[in-house]
This record gives sequence, C-alpha cells and structure tokens, in this order.
Amino acid sequence: MSGFFDVYSIIFLIIAVVIFMRLGSVLGRRTGNEPTPYEPRVKPPGSARNDNVVALPPRERGSAANADTPDLKTLSPYAAAGTPLHDGLAAIAKDDPDFDPEHFIAGAKAAYEMIVTAFAQGDRATLKNLLAPDVYDGFVGAITEREKKERKAELTFVGIEEVKMTGAELDANVARISLRFSAELISCTRDKDGKVLEGDPTEVQTIRDAWTFARDVGSRDPNWKLVATESV
Repeated sequence: MSGFFDVYSIIFLIIAVVIFMRLGSVLGRRTGNEPTPYEPRVKPPGSARNDNVVALPPRERGSAANADTPDLKTLSPYAAAGTPLHDGLAAIAKDDPDFDPEHFIAGAKAAYEMIVTAFAQGDRATLKNLLAPDVYDGFVGAITEREKKERKAELTFVGIEEVKMTGAELDANVARISLRFSAELISCTRDKDGKVLEGDPTEVQTIRDAWTFARDVGSRDPNWKLVATESV
C-alpha cells in the first residue's frame, strides 16, 4: 500500500510541475510591447492631458547605418539650405536621429495650447512639467499676484493660425529651437465680483508670441521644455 501511495504521489508531483511550468511560460512571456523602466507611458491621441508633457508623435528610429547621416530633406520645408536655421536643425538631427521638424512642430503647438490654458487656470502642476525652472517661477509669480488681487482669468483657446521656426542651435548636448506663434483666443480678467477688468469675453484676439524650447538630446527624456518667452 505504501508503494501504491508513493507512485501516485510522484505522478501528481510531475503533473503539478508541468502545470507550473506552462503557467510560467505564459505569464512570463514578453510580447515585445512592454515598456522598459526608461520608456515613458504616453497616452494615445484623444486621451485626457494629464501627463503634462510635450509629447511628440511616434517616429520610427533610423538604422545604425544612417544614424550619423540624417535625412536633411525633411528640413527643407522649414529652412533653406545654407541658412543658420538649417545648419542648426541639421546639427540637432545629427545628434538626435529621431528628430523630425514636422513632429516637433506638432508637439510645440500642443504645448503652446496647454501652457496658455494652464496659466489662465492657475494650473501650477501642468506648468511645472512644461517649463524650465526660471520660466516657471515667472509664470507662477504672475499667477500668485493675480490670486492676491482676487482676480480670475478666463480663456477660450480658438486655435493656432501659424507657427514658424525662427532659430535653432545645438550647444553641447542641449538643443534649442525658437518659434513664432500666431494664435487666436478669447480672454479676459475679472475681479472678485465678476466685473471685466481687461480683455473682452466675446471678442477673438490674435496673439503673437516668440517661444524657445530646449531639450538635452543625450537624455532618455524625449520631452522639450519652454525656456524663453517674448511677445511680438
């Protein structure tokens, strides 16, 4: 009887081991789509903008063979060959094979809307993730002053009429690109009683700004931050 028990014990043990191994092969299998600890989790277009990043559309990486020879044809619609702008963009593209001006501008336009909206709403968390520290301090200072005076900003973002690259440079590993925005929005500032102090809550205004974004091309972080602003 003890031998009978030992045989069945061994059989059940073997079955258990086989089941465990099969579970392990399924649950532990990688599909190739899992994010590594260094890859950002970017929400798809149309999802809520809670990531607070300048998320550029995905682009296929170049092969190792052409990593040092970027396709300069992608720059021609934005900068004439031989100009300082073209040379600056070419230097950035050489150090960052994933850089593409079209994708960069798409991300910059999204960032512009997020930043001006967050400033009007006093959303410090969003601004902190999109602005360089000194620019953030300036924005927050204006928000704090507005709050002390018990004033409220209202803004409706209508759209961007035009965005144009005006400058580009690569300083060590830091890439900087300047753009000129022409945007339409409706904005006003009210006092604590709701009286309009500045702007017009019914009129569409055209705003022109010159902004500069920067990024460390040697960093795993793909996002650009606003480092300088100027009204034009």
